[in-house]
Amino acid sequence: MGRYDRERNFLKSNFDSFKNIKTDKMKGIPQPEGVKPYDLNSIIIPLPNVHKDVLKKENIYECISSRRSTRFYSEEEISLEELSYLLWATQGITGTNNAGLTLRTVPCSGATHSFETYLFVMNVAGIEKGIYRYLPVEHSLLLMFELKDIDKKVDAITLEQPFVPNFAKKAAVTFAWSTTPYRSEWKYDITGHKKILIDIGHVCQNLYLSGESVEIGVCAIGIYDQAAIDNLLQLDGDDEFIIYLAAAGKKRS
Repeated sequence: MGRYDRERNFLKSNFDSFKNIKTDKMKGIPQPEGVKPYDLNSIIIPLPNVHKDVLKKENIYECISSRRSTRFYSEEEISLEELSYLLWATQGITGTNNAGLTLRTVPCSGATHSFETYLFVMNVAGIEKGIYRYLPVEHSLLLMFELKDIDKKVDAITLEQPFVPNFAKKAAVTFAWSTTPYRSEWKYDITGHKKILIDIGHVCQNLYLSGESVEIGVCAIGIYDQAAIDNLLQLDGDDEFIIYLAAAGKKRS
């Protein structure tokens, strides 16, 4: 039980220990950037404005009751309007507070928003297959690079799925969320790590529900090759690394 006890303690509220910690915020250290910078010469693809006309189900009760993890996808492509909506639903900016922090479509501890959204685009209308990053401030996609045999790369990264092997490579797009832990550590020190895990759950659940509302199937992926995906996305694996994945595509009849 020893190792269980250690890990179970991580799941508990540890706010009392936080009271005795002087965080970097308290020390007056500047807050880290809330979004990852990028080369202004990058290829940027503006996304369509989000509007409710894209919805096929407006009833939230119906979306919640119908939601299932979907591992079987048709060959039908996702529209750019639908992808725009899914990105907005998971990390879209809806305003700012009095401190200038972004307010988004998902809750986040202290508005620290430690996540970046990377996309393995395989079957989206109007854009080439490749690796993209979502820019929430601009509501645009940044083309990182095109990738030959992208489906095989996704398959290699997501091997050993216990229920339906190799399903991710058949999706239209795979979301890969990274975390930059210091965005949360700056404000919460070591107690930020639990908050990061809670917050990424909010993000993926919004993908499930928004996907259901446009009849796009979603399946969260917690089993993946950490080093392989970090290396492919050019992340250092320490200050930024992938924390969660989810495949999405049109449901197979």
